[in-house]
Amino acid sequence: MRAVEITTFGAPDVLHLVDRPTPLAGDGEVCIRVVASGVNRPDVLQRKGHYPPPAGASDIPGLEVAGTIESGDSNALAGAGFRVGDRVCALVSGGGYAEQCVVPIAQCLPVPPCLSDIEAASLPETFFTVWSNVFDRAKLQAGEVFLVHGGTSGIGVAAIQLAKARGATVIATAGSAAKVAACLQLGADHAIDYTSADFVVEAMRITNGKGVDVVLDMVAGAYVEREVQCMADDGRLVIIAVQGGVQSQFNAGLVLRKRLTITGSTLRSRSVAFKAAIAQALRKEVWPLLASGAIRPVVHSVFGAGDAAKAHALMESRQHIGKIVLTW
Repeated sequence: MRAVEITTFGAPDVLHLVDRPTPLAGDGEVCIRVVASGVNRPDVLQRKGHYPPPAGASDIPGLEVAGTIESGDSNALAGAGFRVGDRVCALVSGGGYAEQCVVPIAQCLPVPPCLSDIEAASLPETFFTVWSNVFDRAKLQAGEVFLVHGGTSGIGVAAIQLAKARGATVIATAGSAAKVAACLQLGADHAIDYTSADFVVEAMRITNGKGVDVVLDMVAGAYVEREVQCMADDGRLVIIAVQGGVQSQFNAGLVLRKRLTITGSTLRSRSVAFKAAIAQALRKEVWPLLASGAIRPVVHSVFGAGDAAKAHALMESRQHIGKIVLTW
């Protein structure tokens, strides 16, 4: 099969299309004939040598795919209600940038009939991440105020739509007027251009001084101190990336007085059972929203797999709104 390989750690041009042995599905697994592969920021980190795959995972980058089931464990297929030939999308721990990909069947979800494989490939990594952190860990409730940074990133567009669909008031930050407008079009109630306004001041103004209930943070670093300042009593801050650095200072007294919860997580190394539970929740709570059109995939650009380097360069430019996808 063809696959995109990281030949050495470095710039986007280290990604090359190569021939690799076709993987074989084991117990509880299926092999997917991949039509499209989602591109995510963790792939960029892996390419640079900063995010190695967990033990046992493929060294091929790529954390989400969509296509058709080509083969697999017949008992697991029957138990999950899938058959060979079914269209699925899946969260994987590696190996997504390839024509065929082996994945635990518990991490597969049916592709809603209204979506293309390209659209479906843009869903798993971001929707699994948002559901796990915003709704499982932070327990965002209808009527609460939700703040997400990077509102036009893959995570951001999923978070805005899901939080809004489940009854929250959504505030998003973004880095330009065009991206602010995109956040509002996606359903955000308020969008803040962080290049020209202080999100702390704006969040407190929007909430009439109460503060926000849940924050989804992909920046960390100096942002943590500012987030603590604009959070409501009993607020929950979830950190899922550290683009602004791993060191943070904040007023611990505010954490005490406001009874704040500061937490974080990574998904890639979690167990199949953990990811399976998220898949089940998504199928029940989110997939009907996709099927009805209440929420929708946002795909910015599509590249042939041989142009994976161009896809990574676009992601690093931060000029995209939504997801970047490779096709086979």
